[in-house]
Amino acid sequence: MSVIAVEGLSKTFRTRVRGEGLGSSLRALVRPEYRAVPAVRDVSFSVEEGEVVAFLGPNGAGKSTTIKMLTGILTPSSGRARVLGLHPCKDRTRLAMGIGTVFGQKSQLWFHLPPSDSFRLLGAIYEVPPADLARRRADLVERFGIGAYMDVPVRKLSLGERIRCEIAASLLHAPRVLFLDEPTIGLDVVVKREIRALLGELRSRDGVTIFLTSHDIGDIEKICKRAIIIHHGAVVVDESMKTLKHRALARKYIGVKYARPVNLDLPGLPPVKKTEDAGSFVVDTRKHNLQDVIRALVNLGEVLDLTVEDEPLEDIIAEVFGGRTEAEARRAARAGGGLES
Repeated sequence: MSVIAVEGLSKTFRTRVRGEGLGSSLRALVRPEYRAVPAVRDVSFSVEEGEVVAFLGPNGAGKSTTIKMLTGILTPSSGRARVLGLHPCKDRTRLAMGIGTVFGQKSQLWFHLPPSDSFRLLGAIYEVPPADLARRRADLVERFGIGAYMDVPVRKLSLGERIRCEIAASLLHAPRVLFLDEPTIGLDVVVKREIRALLGELRSRDGVTIFLTSHDIGDIEKICKRAIIIHHGAVVVDESMKTLKHRALARKYIGVKYARPVNLDLPGLPPVKKTEDAGSFVVDTRKHNLQDVIRALVNLGEVLDLTVEDEPLEDIIAEVFGGRTEAEARRAARAGGGLES
C-alpha cells in the first residue's frame, strides 16, 4: 500500500522584482512587478508502507518545499499529493494525527520546560487517551534511554539528548509516517550511531514509514533502502541504495603496500598517489578489468597489504548533482529519472 503518492507535484513562488535606482524603486512601489520562481517541477513518486526512503538533493533542490507540501504546510501550484490517503492541505488536521515530524534545527519541545511537560502537552494536542499516553511514554522513554532527561529543562540538554527526546515526542501519537529533516545534524559519531539504530528499530518493530532528508552519508547508507534524488526541482534518480551504489559509477579504489620499493606505473593506469613502496589507484571497471589490475599489482613485488573498496556513496551522489544542468534534470524527470552510464 502506498502511504505517500505524488503525481506531477509542482510549486512556484512569486517574488517581487526590486528595481535599481530611486525612480525604479518608486515605480515598484506604485506598480510592483513579480517574477515566478519554480521550486518543484512535476515531481512524481510513491512510498510504500514500511519503506525507509532517503530524499536527497543539494541546497535549493526543492527538498524542503516538497516535504512542506506533503505535510500540508504549503499548497501545491499544480499536481496531486496524498499521504495516508489524505489531501495534505485540505485534511491537514486529520493528517497530523497520522504523521510525525522531526526537524534537526527546529524543536517541537518547549525550551524552558522539561520533556515530561512537553510530552503531556503533545498528548493533549493529539488527543491521546491518558492511559495510552502513559503506556507509550513509558515505552519510548525506555527504548530511547531518556529517563534521566525527562525532568531537565530542554535548554539544559545536549543536542544529542534533545534529538532523542524530539524523536520520542514525535512518536507519542503512534504515527504511521515519520518525516525527518536532518535529524542527526551537529551530533557526534556515537550519538548518530544510536539514533540510526533507533530508527532502524522503528521500521522493523513498528513498521513506521520513514521519509528522511540528510546530508550525512552515514544516515543514508545505514538507514535507507531507497533513494530519491531531486535536482533543480525535478527527480533525477529513484532507485534502491544497492543499485545506486553499484550501478551509478563503476569505480573501485585500490590501495597497495609492498615490502620493498617498486615501480608503480602500470600501462594506462597511473597511480593517483604513490610513495616508493605504496600507492593508490582509481579503477574504472568499464575500461579496466579489475582482476587484471590486481594481478598486475601483485606481480610487481611482495605485497604486504592490498585493499579494494567501492566508491564512496557521497562521491556518487555528488557526481549526480554535478553532472546535471537544470535542462538535463528536467529531461531526466520527463524520461522517468535514472542515471546515465
